Amino acid sequence: MKVAVIGSDGQLGSDVVAAFAEQGDEVSSLTHANIELMEPDSVSTCLKEVKPDLIVNTAAMHHVERCEQEPEKAFAINAMGSRNLAFVARELDAVLMHVSTDYVFDGEKRMPYEEQDAPRPLNVYGNTKLAGEYFVRSTHDKHFVLRTSGLYGKSPCRGKGGLNFVDLMLKLGKERGKVHVVNSEEVTPTSTAELVRQMVLLSRTRDYGLFHATAEGSCTWYDFAREIFSIARLPAQVEIANPQEFPAKVPRPTYSVLKNAALKAHGINCFGSWQEGLRRYLLESPSVPVRLIPEESHLSDRHLSAR
Repeated sequence: MKVAVIGSDGQLGSDVVAAFAEQGDEVSSLTHANIELMEPDSVSTCLKEVKPDLIVNTAAMHHVERCEQEPEKAFAINAMGSRNLAFVARELDAVLMHVSTDYVFDGEKRMPYEEQDAPRPLNVYGNTKLAGEYFVRSTHDKHFVLRTSGLYGKSPCRGKGGLNFVDLMLKLGKERGKVHVVNSEEVTPTSTAELVRQMVLLSRTRDYGLFHATAEGSCTWYDFAREIFSIARLPAQVEIANPQEFPAKVPRPTYSVLKNAALKAHGINCFGSWQEGLRRYLLESPSVPVRLIPEESHLSDRHLSAR
């Protein structure tokens, strides 16, 4: 299968490229230097040259504060860019796999969101990503739209300063011995490796549609930090941050946990718990010597149970 990965130099895109290549697929790595999503001619010319069977879009303007400052640009990339891809995918009869976000919800439900729940974004980023979903879903039948949450991976996240949350906690824990972390947002941390495994599996099916795709269970960022230090056996303290310590510049959902209902209905959900995903990530992390990680399951019961 010929696969075109857009945003191939990003945190998720890098893993997507590697995963499909490992399956023996012919992968074209497309970055901003190769394709400009905001320009229909660029999208058309690039993809018609590649002639992919599958287009995987991991590119987005996802810095939440910057989206709020530049809403027109955010809409051009996240919404119109997705529309441009959908039109070309339809013309080429290629499958389009498009990555979206838990930020399409407002968090008021306080229970895991399923695919049929009505979205209600609180900020520009969420609104533009939702618009992109609608463009994809209404333009081309052969689509997979995947909403995910709290991504972290081995490749740098250039749009968010490079370090993901796990690596940032390890760095601060070693340097300071104590970190302050917010306890007001509940999410599902999901490793890119786990998400990519699901993406490859889904791409081998014709179960087109909208899917939630996250690790199982949920936690606050505070709980996540505690689990990071617990698994890595790093003697650092985690304290709940004062609400005024990290004031929110942009409204965000305080609860954005997703339930992989559609994946489970199709019998193709391959996610384990977020704790298991974190353990695997840390085992492969150069920042954590393997000897520091206990062999036995060191998962605490202070977290919410998997849903």
